[in-house]
Amino acid sequence: MTAAFVILLDFIGTFAFAISGALVAVRHRLDLFGVLVLSFAAATAGGIVRDVLLGATPPVALVDWRYFGVSVMAGFLTFYRHAQVERMRNPVQLSDAVGLGLFAVLGADKALAAGLGPVAAVMLGVLSGVGGGIARDVLVAQVPSVLRRELYAIAALAGAVVVVVGDALALPAAPVAVAGAALCFALRWLAIRRGWRLPVAGGGAPT
Repeated sequence: MTAAFVILLDFIGTFAFAISGALVAVRHRLDLFGVLVLSFAAATAGGIVRDVLLGATPPVALVDWRYFGVSVMAGFLTFYRHAQVERMRNPVQLSDAVGLGLFAVLGADKALAAGLGPVAAVMLGVLSGVGGGIARDVLVAQVPSVLRRELYAIAALAGAVVVVVGDALALPAAPVAVAGAALCFALRWLAIRRGWRLPVAGGGAPT
């Protein structure tokens, strides 16, 4: 993928995760500072973990002001227009699914570019995708979505696998990334709508 395309996907994913973090903060009645903190944490945690594990330090989200700017913009937008945002169906899950798909494919792509093998690339893609959601949920004392929600990490895994398979087949990187992100989003959204979940010990559904 070209550098410009990677940056574009990264910013879209950052904005989407920032919206999900800000919405969770508003629902927990945090003040403006708390909303912005949760927005930034959700938007950048996955990318920071990805960059640290790849040895790309300091992480780009901490040295490029645009990531901070995008997350703050999303935080302010959600804080002052949360009533309009909440009118969407499942707005937290929707924005989270967008960020999940984009960060999963970007993590896998960057891992491959750094010379990691297919399994490591998939693992890093999943970690990149779920990192923001984990940070968001932990900061409001919730069990992270990846441990209890409908096909969360599985959706990220599917998106990352598409990127790895596309690389192995020498397919064009940009269309493959879009396809992987779309698959991840579709799986996550269908799981939300239809209640698809992995089994839990003793039967029943996760709480």
